[in-house]
Amino acid sequence: MSARQIFEISGADRVHFLQGLVSNDLRKLTQGPVYAALLTPQGKFLADFFLTEAGEKILLDTAVEGSDDLARRLALYRLRADVAITPSPLRLMRGTGPAPAGALPDPRHPAMGWRLYGPEAGDDGTDWDAIRVEHLIPEAGAELIAGESYILEAGFERLNGVDFRKGCYVGQEVTARMKHKTELKKGLVRLRIDGTAPIGTPISADGREVGTLGTQSGGRALALVRFDRAVGDMQAGATRLAPE
Repeated sequence: MSARQIFEISGADRVHFLQGLVSNDLRKLTQGPVYAALLTPQGKFLADFFLTEAGEKILLDTAVEGSDDLARRLALYRLRADVAITPSPLRLMRGTGPAPAGALPDPRHPAMGWRLYGPEAGDDGTDWDAIRVEHLIPEAGAELIAGESYILEAGFERLNGVDFRKGCYVGQEVTARMKHKTELKKGLVRLRIDGTAPIGTPISADGREVGTLGTQSGGRALALVRFDRAVGDMQAGATRLAPE
């Protein structure tokens, strides 16, 4: 499990501010946590996070790696809005067993269990990589690469991370065009793998580039691939892969 940084977004304009920036609809906060991403104007992934209402604040829960850059980018968009972005003293507990009081469901998939914001950090020993591989759930720094990835190729629609009816946000035009006017040629898949190789290792087949290797668990791996090339035997370095 990657270490997490939690920010508090406060001020009278906090919902309106985030609504114009992130990939999901902040009106869903009344129903529970919202999973979303911040994109470049060209529609490429910058960071993903969970948003949760906490009284007069919104908690933003993101990976520690890249969190300082995310906070800086959000601050650049603040302009004259009545919004403050500050590190929170809260920490994150996660698990898939019985949920403790105050825990909230992970909005991406029921198999990802619960999230609890409080004084302690950690988890209940769940094998998160195994769950993510089983359910095709990407993670920042592994399958989601800042400045490179597109969220629809990474499965954000399936993971409740994007809304196509909310209106404008940064990168919305490119994302909507990928949804409505093109057929995706690349995407996140699960492959069989014989051995292991570093995350990010290029995958090839018959001398052609197929994609990039991601998280591995139990003889299976996530990979972002060209659909038309991810057939038959493939290689990532000296490691062999094949479709499931």
